[in-house]
Amino acid sequence: MTASAPRDDISVVLCAYTEDRWNDLVAAVQSVQHQTLPPREIIVVIDHNPALLEHVRAEIPGVLVIENQQARGESGGRNTGTAAAQGSIVVFLDEDAVAEPDWLEQLTAHYRDPQVLGVGGSIEPVWVTGRPSWFPEEFNWIVGCTYRGMPLTTARVRNLIGANMSFRRWVFMELGGMRAEIGRVGTKPLADAETEFSIRVGQHWPQHMLLYEPRARVHHRVPAVRAQWNYFCSRSYSEGMGKARVALLVGARDGLSSERTYTFRTLPLGVVRGFTDTLFHLDLAGVRRAGAIVTGLAITTAAYVRFRVAHRFGAEEGGAANEVKANPTGPAQ
Repeated sequence: MTASAPRDDISVVLCAYTEDRWNDLVAAVQSVQHQTLPPREIIVVIDHNPALLEHVRAEIPGVLVIENQQARGESGGRNTGTAAAQGSIVVFLDEDAVAEPDWLEQLTAHYRDPQVLGVGGSIEPVWVTGRPSWFPEEFNWIVGCTYRGMPLTTARVRNLIGANMSFRRWVFMELGGMRAEIGRVGTKPLADAETEFSIRVGQHWPQHMLLYEPRARVHHRVPAVRAQWNYFCSRSYSEGMGKARVALLVGARDGLSSERTYTFRTLPLGVVRGFTDTLFHLDLAGVRRAGAIVTGLAITTAAYVRFRVAHRFGAEEGGAANEVKANPTGPAQ
């Protein structure tokens, strides 16, 4: 399939919340403005930051700048951007990611098939301080990027990754958007809203599909703080909590379907690969990568179990379990 969606059908939404990423936001917008298939519009949603709102309006031409009209956080921003969008296809790009020139062309080509409800692309990490030798590719999701174990060619997937994804606008609106209670807010490392939303799409329209197109590439900036062991551990813990929330909302079978394959196939192979690199290729960091895989899995599992146990007894830190219990189905209002 080579034909793409018409440019008048494409709205690109970027969400921003801090001036600290100003240069990244400018680069992200410019990468969208120089696409081989230009979009109908670029919408920048500012998350409850009046100073940043005025700065973007004054300094970044050619974009529609609006305030997040919902609860603070990435989910509210994406919902706000989609509500304002004029295109029938809404594409999301993180403000600290830069798209390759043919990104939109590759991403939207599949919408010629009416069975396709959403398409996501690959996200390559750009390590500001260099990739740590101990950091396993199987855990690239820690920094919001494509990880080892994902398809290498175009394939149907359960869920899309937020930094590089798109949906038909009517799908987004009919389901009421993303849940604010499980989305990322500022630097809080919770990013499961797109997973829950994607699963909800699959549950409502099981005969349709979400696709992963690895040729639709973006490059995601990874700051030094995310290359540290402490962040690796805290993000693993947050992921376990997030998976538990998602499983409660959509059911464990759908909520953990991809994770089972990842846990029992991808991660064991990663551990073997790490030890092999050390034993046969004299890569001393290989055993550290294997250890990071085991540690990350253990932390994620422990957090998942902790949340489920806490929820069962009606108490969880911050009251999040009670919020999920009170709203087990349907989109957040």
